[in-house]
Amino acid sequence: MASSEQPCYTLINFNMDVEPPNEMTLKNDIENGDTKTRTESLKKLIYMILNGEKMPGLLMSVIRFLLPMTDHTIKKLLLIFWEIVPKTHPDGKLLQEMILVCDAYRKDLQHPNEFIRGSTLRFLCKLKEPELLEPLMPAIRLCLEHRHSYVRRNAVMAIFTIYKNFDFLIPDAPELIHTFLEQEQDASCKRNAFMMLIHVDQDRALDYLSTCIDQITSFGDILQLVIVELVYKVCHANPSERARFIRCIYNLLQSSSPAVRYEAAGTLVTLSSAPTAIKAAASCYIDLIIKESDNNVKLIVLDRLVSLREDPAHEKVLQELVMDILRVLSSSDLEVRRKTLDLAMDLVSSRNVEEMVLVLKKEVSKTHNVGEHEDTGKYRQLLVRTLHSCSVKFPDVAAQVIPLLMEFLSDTNELAAADVLVFVREAIQRFDQLKPLIVTKLLEVFASIRTVRIHRAALWILGEYCTTSDEIQSLMNEIRNSLGEIPIVDDEMRKAAGEDTEEESIVISSQKRQLTEMGTYATQSALSSAAPKKEVETRPPLRGFLMDGDFFVGASLATVLTKLALRFIGLNTNVKRQNTFLAESMLIMATVIHLGKSGLAKNNITDDDLDRIAMCLRVLAERHSLMSEIFTHDCRNSLQTLILTKQAEEKEQQKGLDKKLVSVQADDPINFLQLMAKADNGGTEDQLTMSLSLATMGTTGKKDLHDISASKLSKVTQLTGFSDPVYAEAYININQYDIVLDVLVVNQTADTLQACSLELATLGDLKLVEKPQPITLAPHDFCNIKANVKVASTENGIIFGNIVYDVSGAANDRNVVVLNDIHIDIMDYIVPATCTDQEFRSMWAEFEWENKVTVNTNITDLHGYLKHVLKSTNMRCLTPEKAISGECGFMAANLYARSIFGEDALANVSIEKPASATPETPVTGHIRIRAKSQGMALSLGDKINLSQKKDAGSKS
Repeated sequence: MASSEQPCYTLINFNMDVEPPNEMTLKNDIENGDTKTRTESLKKLIYMILNGEKMPGLLMSVIRFLLPMTDHTIKKLLLIFWEIVPKTHPDGKLLQEMILVCDAYRKDLQHPNEFIRGSTLRFLCKLKEPELLEPLMPAIRLCLEHRHSYVRRNAVMAIFTIYKNFDFLIPDAPELIHTFLEQEQDASCKRNAFMMLIHVDQDRALDYLSTCIDQITSFGDILQLVIVELVYKVCHANPSERARFIRCIYNLLQSSSPAVRYEAAGTLVTLSSAPTAIKAAASCYIDLIIKESDNNVKLIVLDRLVSLREDPAHEKVLQELVMDILRVLSSSDLEVRRKTLDLAMDLVSSRNVEEMVLVLKKEVSKTHNVGEHEDTGKYRQLLVRTLHSCSVKFPDVAAQVIPLLMEFLSDTNELAAADVLVFVREAIQRFDQLKPLIVTKLLEVFASIRTVRIHRAALWILGEYCTTSDEIQSLMNEIRNSLGEIPIVDDEMRKAAGEDTEEESIVISSQKRQLTEMGTYATQSALSSAAPKKEVETRPPLRGFLMDGDFFVGASLATVLTKLALRFIGLNTNVKRQNTFLAESMLIMATVIHLGKSGLAKNNITDDDLDRIAMCLRVLAERHSLMSEIFTHDCRNSLQTLILTKQAEEKEQQKGLDKKLVSVQADDPINFLQLMAKADNGGTEDQLTMSLSLATMGTTGKKDLHDISASKLSKVTQLTGFSDPVYAEAYININQYDIVLDVLVVNQTADTLQACSLELATLGDLKLVEKPQPITLAPHDFCNIKANVKVASTENGIIFGNIVYDVSGAANDRNVVVLNDIHIDIMDYIVPATCTDQEFRSMWAEFEWENKVTVNTNITDLHGYLKHVLKSTNMRCLTPEKAISGECGFMAANLYARSIFGEDALANVSIEKPASATPETPVTGHIRIRAKSQGMALSLGDKINLSQKKDAGSKS
C-alpha cells in the first residue's frame, strides 16, 4: 500500500495566480544572480516544492552556489529548503548529495555566530534521517557547553528529539542532560532539560526536583510549569507519591505567574479532594479572575469553578467562598457577570444569603450612578433576576429586597422593570404576609412609572390585590391623578382652543430721547402687546399613553376598574357610596371610549379594546353573580395555576441537573483503587491525555468507541463510480471550525499512476487550507489523502474537484476523473439553545433576513410534523408543551437554535389541519425563519425543504 502521509512541514502561503517559473530560469538565477536574485529564486523554489513540484535537477545547484554563502537570509531559507526537499531515492536510500549538506551543517554547528548555531540545532529537530544525524552528534554535544544560552537550550531540544526518535545515536542522553541540568543557571535551558527528563527518565527528573524542592518558588515561570506537569504525571502514575509532592503544588499556588497558579490549582484539585486543597484551589481561581484583565481568561477560570461546584463533595467548601466569588462582579464584561451570578446563586445558603443580598443591593445602587449603557441595563436585569431567585429560594429576605426592587419601576430601562413586576406578581401571590408591604410600595411608585408596559402590568397587580376599602380608594386616587381631568375629550379640546390661557399683557417700553429735524429733543414711548409664552405642558402618565394611541392600557384599566368596583360593593354596605364608585368607574371607561373615537389621539381605538371596555361596562351595569365570580376570583386562580406550572417545569429541569450529582448508591460495591483497572475509574485517568483527546477527536471514553466506528459509515461519500479507472470515496470528519476529508483513492487499472493528485475547490464560506501532495499509485494499489477545509460561517457549502494523474509510459495528456460534489450540511454547526420570550421577540424584530418556507409534506399529524422539523433542524421548541398540547386544528410554535459561531436562528411554525379535513389530509401552513445573515436563513430553509421532500418520498 502506498501512503501519502508526509512529515509536517512549515506551511508558507503561495499565490497560485502567478505563473510559476521553470526549472532552467531558477537554475540560471541561482548560479549567476546576485544575492537578492538568489534569495528570490530560493523562495520560489520553496513555494514550488511545497505545492508538489519535483525539482531534482536544482539540488546540486543549491549545494554548489547557495550552501557556501554567508548571507543570513539565505541561510534561514536553506533551513526551510532542506526540511522539505526529498532526501531519499524512491527505494528509501539516502541521496549521495546529502553527504555534502551534512558536512555544511557540521560546519554551521561550529560557527562562531550563536544565531547560526541555534537555528541549525532547531533545524536538526525536524530531520528524520539517522544517516544524516550520526556524523553531527559530536558537534551537537559540544553545543551544550557553548557560552550563549540560545545555543545551549536548542542543543538540549535537539538531543531530546534525536533520543526520542533514534536513541541508539546518543544512548547516554538522560545522564548527559541530568549532569547539564545540575550545572546550568539559565531558566530556559533548565526548563528544556527538565522537560526532556520528564519524558525520557522520570526518576532522574524526580531526583533533581528533590534536591531543589525548597527553591522552586524562586524559579522562573517556564520551569515552574514543567515542574507542575512532572508532579501531576508522577502522582497520577504512582498515587503513593502524592504526600511527597503535594506541598510543592501548594507552594506554587503563591507563584507570581498567573499561568503557573492556574495549572497548580488544576493539578491540586485532581490530586487531592481534601477540603483544604479544594478551598486553596478555588481561592486561587477567584484571585486569578479578579486580577486578570482578559475576559476570555476570566470565563475559562469561571468554568473551572463551575466544574468544581458540580462535585457534591466540593459544593460545601465552595459555599464558604460565595462572598469571594461575588468580588468578580467588579468585572465590566456582561458574560462574566452572568456566569458569576449563576454560580453564586447555585452556592448560596441560608447562612450567607443575607450577606449576598447586601452585596447585590450595593451593585444595584452602582448601576444608578453610571451612564446609561446597553450593558448597564442588561446587568441591572441580571441583578433583579438574581434577587428574585434569592427571595423565592429564601422567603425571609424578600422583605429586604422588595423596597429596593420597587425603585426600578420608575426606571427607563424596561427590561429590569419588567423582571421586577414578574417577581412582585409571584411574591404577592405566594407570600401573604408581604402583601400589605408590596401594595403600599407599589402605590408609592405608581405615579412615577413612565413606561406604558410597566404601567399596565403594575395597574393589573394593584387591581388584583387591592382588597381592602382603603387600598381600593388609594388606587382610585392614583388612577384619577394619572388620568387628569375628565371627561378627557372636553378637557383636551378646551386646552386646544386656548380658553385657559392668560390675557395678553400690555407692556410700555422705556422712554427714549430722540433728536427732531429742527434740532430739538423729544421723548418717545411705545405701546406693545405680547402674548405670554406657553409652558411646555406635560400630561399625566395614563392620559399621555391614551393620547399616544395605546388603548390597550385603556382596556386593562377597564378590567381593573371592574374588579375594584365589584370588590368595593362587597366591602361597603352604603348604597350611595356604592353607586358613586360605580358611576365614576363607568365614566372613566366611557371617556376612554369617547377619546378613542374622537380622533384626538394619534391612533383610534381598536375593535378588540373597544369590545373589552364595552364588556366591562355591561358587567358593572348588570352585576351578574357569575361575572363577579370570574373577575374577583377566577383571574387569581389562573395566575396561581400559571405560577404552579412554572414551578413544576423548573423542578423538572432541576431534576435533570441533579441526576448527574448522584455519585454512590447505598448498595453499590466498594471500589478499591489498587484492585481496579485504570479504565474503570474515571478519577485515575490522565486528565492531560483526556483533554488532548477531547480537543483532537471531540470525544472521550471507551463507551463511545462503538458509536464512532458506526457513525463513520454514515459519513462516507462516494466520489467516483465503480467503473472509473480511479475509485475514490471520502470520510467527512467535522470538528467545529475544521473539516477533514479523508479520501480513499484506489487504482483500479493495471498501470502505474504517476503524479496522481487530488484537486479540490470550494463553494460557500469554506477555504481549502493546503493543496494535497501528489502521489504515485502502483497497479491495483490504494492510499489515503487528507485535505483540511476551514469553515468561517454557518451556511451550506459545497466541495468539488477532480483527480488528475499520468499513466506511466503513456504519451497522451493528463487523465482527469471528475468527482461528485460533497455537500457540507449546516446541521453540523447548529445546536439547540434556549432564550426567553422577550429575547426571542427582540431578536425577531432586529433580524433583517427572513425566509418563508411553505409546508409541503405528507405528514398528517400536527405534532408529528413539529417533531419532524425539530429533528431535521436541530432546533429547540420554546413554546411550552402544554401550550401546544391537544387537538384544535392549528398550531403555532417558536423555535430557536444557535450555531457554534454564535449566530442565532429563529423560526416560527404556523401549521393547520382543518377540522373538516379527512385523516389522510396532510398538514398545511408555513415556517418563517429569521437570522442575522442571509446565508443562515437560506440554508436553514433549504434544509427544511429537503427534509420535507425526503419524508414524503419515504412514506409514499
